[in-house]
Amino acid sequence: MGDDIHKVESQTRHWVEQVIVGFNFCPFAKKEVIRNSIRYAVLNHKGKARDTFFDALDDVIKECRNLDEHPEIETTLVVFPFLLTSFDEFLDFLGFAEQLLIDSGYEGVYQLANFHPDYRFEGESFDDPSNYTNRSPYPTLHIIREATMEKVLANIADPEEIPERNIRVARELGNQKLGDILSACMALNSND
Repeated sequence: MGDDIHKVESQTRHWVEQVIVGFNFCPFAKKEVIRNSIRYAVLNHKGKARDTFFDALDDVIKECRNLDEHPEIETTLVVFPFLLTSFDEFLDFLGFAEQLLIDSGYEGVYQLANFHPDYRFEGESFDDPSNYTNRSPYPTLHIIREATMEKVLANIADPEEIPERNIRVARELGNQKLGDILSACMALNSND
């Protein structure tokens, strides 16, 4: 099972480097990749759906606590390779996770960004290339330190234009290219 976890981490790292940093979908990510300050928490939840769903929610809070205890880690990607494969189920999970952050006292401390292999923006068709700005090898929650985000955004001119720029870039690249890159990330083995 350890090999599977390393493979998933390797594939996710490659996706961050090739897609998120490579196309500058997140202008803050490159610095953290260079600093090696991103934690990749690959969760090995298998079993009864109800049990694993709640175990995974508990693990999201554990990752928030880990960030509390380790300021040298800037951000965490929580990856669910064996859970939440349905995008609708993933969105339900996201809603519970966001509420759990509030209930656990993390409102204003951390926020969640989300990525999924079948990500689809509301109101967009499934095959719109813009969806690739949030498509990942596996269902993934990104735990972001809000204080850091505020500092970074204060130093970027027109941060509200980032999503529109990303959509434009994704549509220029097109489904074929973005799909090929995501497939290449999935094809990696842990020793690549």
